[in-house]
Amino acid sequence: MTKNKKNMEEKFVDEEINEDLPEEESEAAGEEEDNIEQDVARLEELVAENQKLKEDYLRAFAEAENTKKRCQQEIDKNNKFAIANFAKSLLLVADNLQRAIDAAHGSDEAGESCEALLKGVELTQNELTKVFDKFDIHKMDIMGTVFDPNFHQVIQEVEDKSKPVGTIIAEVQTGYMIHDRILREAMVVVTKV
Repeated sequence: MTKNKKNMEEKFVDEEINEDLPEEESEAAGEEEDNIEQDVARLEELVAENQKLKEDYLRAFAEAENTKKRCQQEIDKNNKFAIANFAKSLLLVADNLQRAIDAAHGSDEAGESCEALLKGVELTQNELTKVFDKFDIHKMDIMGTVFDPNFHQVIQEVEDKSKPVGTIIAEVQTGYMIHDRILREAMVVVTKV
């Protein structure tokens, strides 16, 4: 059966049914058909909107994942090369140390050799201090202070009744701070009773 023939038969059946029904029921049936058509149209709109939202969500999710991967790559790269400026600054210290060694080997007389070596080492220490200052690394000034386990590590206790218990009387290894954090604890000798 062709589509037109089928539609005509349905129309004819509807007309026959509508003729047999009172006018009010016929109008109600027509309104019901209109409501069904509106519901079907609304359902199609909602399905299309749902599909669009799903595609938008998948696109946004993929974009977020790509951004996350790019950020992780940047973090990894930054972590890998974070100390590049510090290392570059320390190269000057390495150069000065090499110059001091070369000066010690190059001199004929022992006195001249020691003097040149001392001068080279002092220059190296000055350069290292400049690098530390540039990166806000500084020594802890702890002599004569009271022991603090957050900043100091005791390696020896010595009896000394002239000073209060726990007073730092010697520094075996210098402690350093970077900004406001501990870079290395100071190794100290403290008094005991």
